[in-house]
This record gives sequence, structure tokens and C-alpha cells, in this order.
Amino acid sequence: MDYTIKNLREVDDIAAAQGFGEVLEARFAHEDLGAERSGVSYQVVKAGQRQPFAHKHGEMEEIYVVLFGTGRAKLDDKIEEVRPLDAIRIAPAVTRAFEAGDEDLVLIVFSPRAAGDAQIVEDFSWD
Repeated sequence: MDYTIKNLREVDDIAAAQGFGEVLEARFAHEDLGAERSGVSYQVVKAGQRQPFAHKHGEMEEIYVVLFGTGRAKLDDKIEEVRPLDAIRIAPAVTRAFEAGDEDLVLIVFSPRAAGDAQIVEDFSWD
């Protein structure tokens, strides 16, 4: 088949499977869609919460689109306010993490497929 339709809420939530379900939802749909070169994920940072870790990439540029909610993105050492329909392009080497405001921050993230390209950044402080 030359196309696939999948509701992103029906994709497995890997955040819950990893024990982060009280803070975050993370549903990576590339396998469910059969995508060979593109990646898309549905992510929700729950109200008043921060992503439990930051990350960056070796080669993958990402574009985050805020669907609902407001919050902040920490991009390296800079903190930016985000709101619905903001599109945030993030270069691979930029360390990133998101924080929700008073309501859930709902994001769709687009990127190329690059297995093993993500690197968790342990010492990433918001202070």
C-alpha cells in the first residue's frame, strides 16, 4: 500500500512504558506508519511538568509544533515561551527540553528517521 493512516493516540506511549507516565506522553509513530525516511511523534508534557530529561542529536533536525497549551522550551541556555501553533525548528546540536504551563502542552514533532542519533543530556538545568 502506498499510504498509511494511523491515529497518533493509538500509538504505544513509550513514556508510560518507561515509567514517566505521570509527567509525559511520547508516541513515536514511524513504525506504525511504515515510514522509511520520516519521523513523527505525538508528545504531551502534562500540566505543570517538565520533560524528565533533555536531549540533542548528531544529525537530525527536528520541528516541534505546539497544538495546544502554553509553556516553555529550554534550548541550550535560552528559555523561550511557546504557545499554540508555534513551530520551533531545532538544529541537531541544540539541547532541548519542554515544560508545560497550567495546562497540558501538546506537541507534534517532525524529523527524519535516524536510528541511534539521539543523545540524552543528563546535566541540563532549568536554573
